[in-house]
Amino acid sequence: MAQNPSPGRHIPWLDLLRVAACLMVVFSHSGDFFVARFDEDRTAFLSGVLWGSALRACVPLFVMISGVLLLPVRMETGAFYRRRLGRILWPLAVWSILTPLFYWAYGHAEGEHALYDIASFPINFNYATTPLWYLYMLAGLYLILPIVSPWVEQASRRDLKRFLYLWGFTLFIPYLRVLAPLVGYVGNYGHLGILGECDWNPFGTFYYVSGFLGYLILGYYLNRFPSERSKRQIRLRSALCFATGYALTCGGYLLAQRYFPGDYSYLEVPWFFTGFSVFLMTYGVFTALRTVRLSGERTVGRMGCLAGLTFGIYLCHFFIVQVGYDLISAYVPLPPYLQIPIIALVAFGVSAGVVWLLQKLPFHKYLIG
Repeated sequence: MAQNPSPGRHIPWLDLLRVAACLMVVFSHSGDFFVARFDEDRTAFLSGVLWGSALRACVPLFVMISGVLLLPVRMETGAFYRRRLGRILWPLAVWSILTPLFYWAYGHAEGEHALYDIASFPINFNYATTPLWYLYMLAGLYLILPIVSPWVEQASRRDLKRFLYLWGFTLFIPYLRVLAPLVGYVGNYGHLGILGECDWNPFGTFYYVSGFLGYLILGYYLNRFPSERSKRQIRLRSALCFATGYALTCGGYLLAQRYFPGDYSYLEVPWFFTGFSVFLMTYGVFTALRTVRLSGERTVGRMGCLAGLTFGIYLCHFFIVQVGYDLISAYVPLPPYLQIPIIALVAFGVSAGVVWLLQKLPFHKYLIG
């Protein structure tokens, strides 16, 4: 049985996973500009969808890493909240102010709303701070972690699997919401919610066992009970899971765009992080990279250093991606499917350099955690 690592301790395969997940986030946002062109530029749209669909595991992987590192919680609840929430709430506030100002100084159309965006961040994120949605969600996971931790610690393998099976069913609920009206379901009082959802109750049957909590538990479970199969068998199964998930994710998005053009309430469903197809890709990446063993002290050290930059990269990359897209799409005469990886790699590198410099500041913890 694998032991739960101590928070803050560098574990080579987790460092590799963290870097991979962060690069996938930057890559994903680099392709969003091309997806948004839809039928105006079909080549750009297809390039964005083909790349973007392959990268949807990025956020679930981060959550699974948290499950490996933080479960079970080993400190008093108040101390845990101060440590974990303090690490994300200060950067959330700082970048919710800085990023809209960057867009304003850059002359981007979104900069016209900078003052509103800054004033409203305690309520929610906005376009300029799109990636920060993750911090709002992560704060909620941190709040629940000390509560579920005692159960997780004493739960048997069978108990954990029962929960994961329940959670696994919820991965299909987004598709049920789409299919129900198509087969004649008209809802109640104009509300199309299912399984008890309605205007006065957004909490349906499986609400309490759904969402990103499942990825936390899954990360903990896979670390506590690692597969006893050979690396070759694990990697083969991982590849099959990823390929199947990718086919469903990409195919689903293309079908949604065809039958529900411009309707984001349907378009986003195949890309849901808590949908079954994205789960398959997430499981494939996690289990495959868990088998990787980095060799060489220098390689391990460099991967650890890069992993230490990932939270800061996540915080600052979105504006840098915007600038990269504007420059590369205007001055690099390459097809969209090549422009996207160039934008992503350049933005990742520049963001890493920015975060490395920010680490030199005495108050860097308020900027990058």
